[in-house]
Amino acid sequence: MDFKQRITSAILTAIQSAFGETDLTADTILQGLEIPPEPKLGDYAFPCFKLAKSLRKAPPMIADALKGALQADFLDHVDSVKGYLNFYIDRALYAGTIVKEVLESNGRYGSGDEGSGKTICIDYSSINIAKRFHIGHLSSTMIGHALAQLYRFRGYRVVSINHLGDWGTQFGKIVCAYKMWSDRETVERDGIEEMTRLYVRFEQESHEDKALAEEGRRWFKRIEDGDPEALEIFNWFKDVTLRDAARVYDLLGVHFDSYAGESFYNDKMAPVVEELEWKGLLTESEGAKIVDLEPYGMPPCLILKKDGATLYATRDLAAAFYRKKTYDFAKCLYVVAYQQDLHFRQLFKVIDLMGYDWYRDMEHVSFGMVSFGGEALSTRGGHVVYLEDVLKNAIVKARDIIEEKSPGLENKDEVARQVGVGAVVFFDLYNNRIKDISFEWDRALNFDGETAPYVQYTHARCCSVLRKAGPGAGEQADYAALTDPEAQDVVRVLEQFPGTVSEAIARSEPSLVTRYSVDLAQAFNKFYYEHRIMGDDKNAQAARLNLTDAVRQVIRTALSLIGIQAPERM
Repeated sequence: MDFKQRITSAILTAIQSAFGETDLTADTILQGLEIPPEPKLGDYAFPCFKLAKSLRKAPPMIADALKGALQADFLDHVDSVKGYLNFYIDRALYAGTIVKEVLESNGRYGSGDEGSGKTICIDYSSINIAKRFHIGHLSSTMIGHALAQLYRFRGYRVVSINHLGDWGTQFGKIVCAYKMWSDRETVERDGIEEMTRLYVRFEQESHEDKALAEEGRRWFKRIEDGDPEALEIFNWFKDVTLRDAARVYDLLGVHFDSYAGESFYNDKMAPVVEELEWKGLLTESEGAKIVDLEPYGMPPCLILKKDGATLYATRDLAAAFYRKKTYDFAKCLYVVAYQQDLHFRQLFKVIDLMGYDWYRDMEHVSFGMVSFGGEALSTRGGHVVYLEDVLKNAIVKARDIIEEKSPGLENKDEVARQVGVGAVVFFDLYNNRIKDISFEWDRALNFDGETAPYVQYTHARCCSVLRKAGPGAGEQADYAALTDPEAQDVVRVLEQFPGTVSEAIARSEPSLVTRYSVDLAQAFNKFYYEHRIMGDDKNAQAARLNLTDAVRQVIRTALSLIGIQAPERM
């Protein structure tokens, strides 16, 4: 039962009854319906101010007239207050309707098929080759993963893309350093640590030896030109990096459909540059080729350097055209830090100037920076916090807490992994994505705060209650047992889940789902402490068990959408 639709229909019928035929449409009324800020003001409210002009009456008079004309068996009562109609749905009917809808969805409550036949490309994580995965990549990775989960939940085909940073003279330098000072066995054994050591040594020695810097450039030119030896070493370094990153992605439960990075577009840029040329968009500036964006309030977009070398913008243009041609996306999202805002505004504007209206389907999903313990991260400054180390430390700390709180728990290691990783991810996704984040262990792993362990523990509590009740205990439910304020609060939060998913997608804001999971856990725990779920009245008990099961399912779904697992025992 869609209560908003039913109320809309009742209002429209009441208007016709009280005032005669009207030009007002159901859509107008539906859009005007609100959820009051406090339950005591009703489940839904309709401001009659919107009808004053067409009905030529004062809003309080309209509200009073409609209250007298309204007929709906699903309503407990209707109040007219200062021009508002406040609707109170029959409490037992409301609870039963929402709880049964959740249970009948079999874990798919809030899902949809509006994305059927549509493809969404999401570019996220985008790690750099020959560098370890640090905590600064966490936001891009998990915001992107959550958006992928949300879109899939609504029926879209999602293409997840890890646009690898795998192009530039630094790779020539590392290959050169490898040829001079290392060997295959050492790189296979030490992986990225050895590549980092080689790069640092090369940078240090090339300051003194200019010929060395030139040799590094020559090696990158060999990569660009497809030299077999240079390419073999370069691709091997990529494989070593991705093997290292795979450990982190496996811990996070993140997987990609495409690892096409910058190098993939090396042979796809020329047609884009040629098109810019023949469309008259390229101009020369100090020997370089640019697209002038000054009329649009932006600096020029640099397409080719003086020496003809390409840049990020050139490769991102090639990538955009490739993705549109290959996937025919309905939307293409770039989950990249806010420092790149200008870059993406330029990118989208250039595509617009080229005459392609699908630039409107491209979106930069920006986010703030991550610091650790209040200290900003800097590779050059030596303050780098590797994400794998953070996740492993979180798992160890979670294991210690579990040992203290639940020493008899089975599968402690698996639960510690779910809780530790979940704590890190939840902490990252809890605030609005544009806010900067300072990661703190004590807050992230708190079982009582607005954290993953708190929500996970609530899920485990629901599972425990349902295990004790046994199968079939929720049959023959009397939903009149869920008319108390605490149960109604839980039902109200459950009802909001589909709308939360919709808003999270519309705003590219996974934190809405993260915060929703806390709201639901808090509402249920208040109900749990105020009311005995198991009791003598089996029909009332059945209703409370069904409510518990609905909460269990929706918490599990909400956590899965943001990339967190929900243990059944903690």
